[in-house]
Amino acid sequence: MIAVVDYGVGNLFSLKSSLDYTGLQNIFTNNEEEIRNADALILPGVGAFRDAIDILNKTGLGNVVKEEAGKGKKVLGICLGMQLLFDRSHEYGDYKGLGLIKGDVVAMKDNIENKKLKIPHMGWNSLEFFKEDEILKYINEGEYVYYVHSYYAKNCDESVIACSDYEIKIPGIVKSNNIYGIQFHPEKSGKTGLNILKAFGEMI
Repeated sequence: MIAVVDYGVGNLFSLKSSLDYTGLQNIFTNNEEEIRNADALILPGVGAFRDAIDILNKTGLGNVVKEEAGKGKKVLGICLGMQLLFDRSHEYGDYKGLGLIKGDVVAMKDNIENKKLKIPHMGWNSLEFFKEDEILKYINEGEYVYYVHSYYAKNCDESVIACSDYEIKIPGIVKSNNIYGIQFHPEKSGKTGLNILKAFGEMI
């Protein structure tokens, strides 16, 4: 059973539909006991880092995620959920993240020189593989995935599994031990996204 941590940030219908389609048992919950009893966790999210980490801290769900991750439980962060896994974010200030993956979350606009490139980065981009990993077992290099974001992970080269080129290298999939992060939306990335979720499910 996968527990999707429902902390009130984002529309989760598409993610649930994708998990159901791939046959992965899942529950959307903010109940600590259900999260601890799950075999793996997904941390979703859209919106501002500051608001999301504030909710996780105030509800105690952030500590639950960190404790379960520390026990070796598989954790997958998606979009904002991925960014929350890092040490810090510089989105509208300086905020401490969950610290499960080394690195920082920074503004794309401060690192892209080509002003013709639209930010938010919204649309389909291909994946370039950096490392072999189980999460890539059902997809091929060059397949396209769907992004919607204005901030990205930096100073995290050791954890990058796959990235996309948007003048700068955008880490698309990262991993640190049992912790995975996906910047794009697998639930909106067609068959490629479903195959990534399928591979994650098989690790559990």
